[in-house]
Amino acid sequence: MIHGHGGNIYQAAARIGCQSEEIVDMSSNVNPLGPPPGLHRHLQDRLTDLHALPEPDAAGTGRAFARHSGIDEQWVMAGNGTTQFIYALPRALNARKALIAGPTYADYADACTACGVSFTIVNAKPEHGFAIEPDRLKTVLAEVDLAFFCNPNNPTGVLTPAESLARICRSHPQVRFVVDESYLPFVTDADNKSMIRQALPNVLVLNSLSKVFRIPGLRIGFLVAPPQLIEAMRRLYQPWSVNSLAQAAVDFLMRPGPEIEDFLAETRRFTSTETARIAALMANFPEVRMFPGAAVFSLLLLPETVPASRAAVQLLEERILIRNCENFAGLSNRYIRISLKTPAENDRLVEALGAVLRAEKSTQSDDALPPRRRS
Repeated sequence: MIHGHGGNIYQAAARIGCQSEEIVDMSSNVNPLGPPPGLHRHLQDRLTDLHALPEPDAAGTGRAFARHSGIDEQWVMAGNGTTQFIYALPRALNARKALIAGPTYADYADACTACGVSFTIVNAKPEHGFAIEPDRLKTVLAEVDLAFFCNPNNPTGVLTPAESLARICRSHPQVRFVVDESYLPFVTDADNKSMIRQALPNVLVLNSLSKVFRIPGLRIGFLVAPPQLIEAMRRLYQPWSVNSLAQAAVDFLMRPGPEIEDFLAETRRFTSTETARIAALMANFPEVRMFPGAAVFSLLLLPETVPASRAAVQLLEERILIRNCENFAGLSNRYIRISLKTPAENDRLVEALGAVLRAEKSTQSDDALPPRRRS
């Protein structure tokens, strides 16, 4: 179930015979500015926490997140990344049939399959910028009891306004809506664009610290939902799901003070300005359509003559790993996703992709020439 994920930099390095550190990994959606200052030192100081079991239900970790978010702690559960919740929710909610707003992260469909829940994927259209179209969802929502939305969406980068999602959720009270906000912390004014404080009885919100703080190896995620739905999840919760260092990281990241808020503000400025800068550079290649993302990644539509698989191979030869999106339901073999890195590394991607496109044009020009006459 994990073969379609990005971020397998070790396999890529082995394929081309180099060290993983030599590769610019633009396939994994993590913050190029992270982790925040002081986190590594804090974790080093807490290494002795490994000598004892962590808090079995990570209740203190959930309380820290609730305080930081300004919500009731009874609405929060901490877990081993959002993946733990995604795979448990269809079973915990006794779902029969689900809607998945696509094209999106494959684990929603995989989770439904693992739990024996049938699903329908309603794919947004590229001609509409991959924006959600509520009217297209109505018929399917009338027939399901569970729905998955990713906001901002992976891999399209589209951010749907919270008020729009809230209208959809209120219009279908019989459906439990799972809104995955793993990438929302990258967005300016994220708190006011979240569904967390909507407190709707049929909405469950996923939040991740892994992406924005660049700590995916620690596996930290949160579920925010009405207490009765949290209780349904507790019946499937495995003790000690959140390890000691992950709990220590939350202690640091959720403490009051300007350091983390300043880090998030700088992250959001960088994400916005660097995405706009890359879009301006990509305008030099009119044969490529870029869908600038609201988070740390963007989707690119390549010309028909440059399939994503070939572009991925050629870019990897230049030590750049991107996400081939052809295995996302609703996308074709012309889509790739790039995640922001440093400005210099982003420039390197644009230059390398430009070389791929120019080489293809040159090949086409050669093929178009008439054969030479023999003298």
